[in-house]
Amino acid sequence: MKLYNTLTMKKEDFVPLESGKVSIYACGPTVYNFFHIGNARPLIMFDVLRRYFEYRGLEVTFVQNFTDIDDKIINRANEEGIESSAVAEKYINEYWTDARGLGVKDATAHPKATENVDGIIAMVSELIEKGLAYQSGNDVYYRTSSFKEYGKLSNQNIDDLMVGARVETSEEKENPLDFALWKGAKPGEPSWASPWGEGRPGWHIECSAMALRYLGKTVDIHCGGQDLIFPHHENEIAQSEGVNGCQFVNYWLHNGFISIDNKKMSKSLGNFFTVREAAEAYGYENIRMFMLMSHYRSPLSYSGDILVSSKNALERIKTARSSLTFIAENGGDSVSENEKKFIETLGNYRDRFIEAMDDDFNTADAIAVIFELVRESNSICASENASKLFAKETLIILGELTGVLGLLYASAGAEDTLEAEVEALIKARELARAEKNWGEADKIRDELTKMGIVLEDTKQGVKWKRA
Repeated sequence: MKLYNTLTMKKEDFVPLESGKVSIYACGPTVYNFFHIGNARPLIMFDVLRRYFEYRGLEVTFVQNFTDIDDKIINRANEEGIESSAVAEKYINEYWTDARGLGVKDATAHPKATENVDGIIAMVSELIEKGLAYQSGNDVYYRTSSFKEYGKLSNQNIDDLMVGARVETSEEKENPLDFALWKGAKPGEPSWASPWGEGRPGWHIECSAMALRYLGKTVDIHCGGQDLIFPHHENEIAQSEGVNGCQFVNYWLHNGFISIDNKKMSKSLGNFFTVREAAEAYGYENIRMFMLMSHYRSPLSYSGDILVSSKNALERIKTARSSLTFIAENGGDSVSENEKKFIETLGNYRDRFIEAMDDDFNTADAIAVIFELVRESNSICASENASKLFAKETLIILGELTGVLGLLYASAGAEDTLEAEVEALIKARELARAEKNWGEADKIRDELTKMGIVLEDTKQGVKWKRA
């Protein structure tokens, strides 16, 4: 498998630190609000990466943190007149609703910054001992000039960064590029005791401390959005490699940005959408499909029209599954030569799917393989003599490949309920027709039509699909 490594700016063969195992650290949300549609992209894409490794038989340790202490959380708490911990808890719960709605698997561990303060203090203390950090008042800053490779991830020269970087300046810093590892307490803010006085962790240090605690000194893969490359991930490297004296991450993966109707997503432009809002309009599963239909590193434009197209694309797969399920139960026992040939090719779909995913986990090409499988199987399904064996074998490979991508998950319970309701109505209609009660039969058909169900009479019986 090849992965595009942001650090080297090229695709590289993926070789894990330990054979058969993969360690992944993903930057999680700062929990002060519902997360937006841009945050959903790394959640979904790197969930697929994790699923694919597991599909290929590797044991994955996947860590995704919660930043539960931050200026934004404190500001929201002050606005609402509640404790910052209550804000964090509220939006962590809202995160679970949206993440699980999107079909994102729980991480192996979801550490919180506030639960790792001791490890953060220990790491900051060691950075000071090594001369890589310094105390200024009750604050502690990282001394960027002491880390000679600063800027290597974002491919920036430290001198150029000094001239033009948009960084916070402070009279308490030795250098404008220096960043806070520990922030001295301010009135009304939550704080913890430390060797430098009461205070709280800086944003960047928490990920370094949690990655060390849960995954060790060197991590196979660290992932996140492109907006995190600088300064967040750059600072993580400086902190972790400064303390541990070895490479922090072997493969850095970053997903592309999302725009809204080809314009940068921005609250000031009024084009800022939360996942919750998008899900209410289009459904969680269709958001996931939208994300997977493009390569993770490509820029992506969000719009209502594109979400509708994604929904229609997903419906094609669902309709194919429904047809195959019907034939698997009601089809013939005799397998045609055409079906035998098709069954023999099913392994090729798996091979081509793996080939696409092995190429920097190209979900767009992987989905194209699934659609080709759907198209070819639909052609055979249209035959009045389609066999049970053909349908069952095709369902296996279809379920396998869509399962890797985490598709066809959200509607499972609803599908079962709908299917039972539709099947009951179809049986009632068939009974009415057998009794020549044409009025009742037409009434039931009209009811099914209102539900968006289209009936098709076949030799195997009445088959249905969505309009």
